[in-house]
Amino acid sequence: MPDHARHQILNNLANQSEQGFLPGSIYLDSPRRHVEKKFAWNEHSGHPPLWPVAVQDFVSKFDGDLISNCYKPLVKQIDWYEKKRKARPEGFYYESDSWESGLDDDFRQAYGLTDQGIWAFLDATSHVFQLYTLAAKWAETLGRFEDVAKYKNRADELREFIQNDLWDPKDGFFYDFWSIENPSKRVGSFVGMWPLVVGAATPKQAQRVIDEHLLSRKRFFTKHPISTISVDGRFQLLTWRGPAWNSMSYWAARGCLRYDRGDAALKIVESALDASAAQFERTGTIWEFYHPLGGQPEDLKREAKPPHLMPYKDYIGHNPLFAMARMYDTLR
Repeated sequence: MPDHARHQILNNLANQSEQGFLPGSIYLDSPRRHVEKKFAWNEHSGHPPLWPVAVQDFVSKFDGDLISNCYKPLVKQIDWYEKKRKARPEGFYYESDSWESGLDDDFRQAYGLTDQGIWAFLDATSHVFQLYTLAAKWAETLGRFEDVAKYKNRADELREFIQNDLWDPKDGFFYDFWSIENPSKRVGSFVGMWPLVVGAATPKQAQRVIDEHLLSRKRFFTKHPISTISVDGRFQLLTWRGPAWNSMSYWAARGCLRYDRGDAALKIVESALDASAAQFERTGTIWEFYHPLGGQPEDLKREAKPPHLMPYKDYIGHNPLFAMARMYDTLR
């Protein structure tokens, strides 16, 4: 439904501030939430800036004119990150005590890693790298050749930083900046896949992440892949500390495809779809997140403290099942 997709993208960008901030969760007026205005959102932290991927997918299939409506918002968001989330000595970070990373109860906060100062987060740095690469691509499409060089150079700098400073050659995996030199601060999180998803990893690095981690049953390739924390690490059956979210399974598969590993992408989406289908047949619903070891979603916890709510039912926000099914049909 291209018209619907276009409108949703533009509706989202219509909420961008003049400074370039783009809200994350947007709540409608509701007596339950006691919201006085029609819409409400956190005005200080948003969500990961992945919307340009939707734009690029759209223009690759339907209509390239959408870029002319989205280029300025992209540049404004880059400016916001450069002013508000620049890390030391390079890269970018997310606020750990909010949902800005896309993770409620971010593992960095959960495991006491919020005292690291303003150092580079692997996911934030990868996401902003992608903003630069798409800005260069769109600037070339629009004939803004001075901008092409500007954003390409910045992307090259971040790529080098990711490949050299956020990579552990011994583990064959990517980590946040502070944990490279201090393994005691290290968490084997699915965020280590982001350099593959955005194309910042070298081909050799990507193959190691895929074979030694994403496809490893000792790491992230659980019965319902991928686990959000590696099963040989600080794994828990709690929200983003272990359970499988299909949105992350989908991103992992896209990362595999970027490095010509259709075989790995197929294994991930096929296993995730099979596990999702089994739970749908049993319960008649789509779940917010799933038991990575093949158990029941009802046995998982959303909160570390009581009342220990289980995952939400009829939850489509983190379930790109149609996209996963299309990918499966293309690859099999």
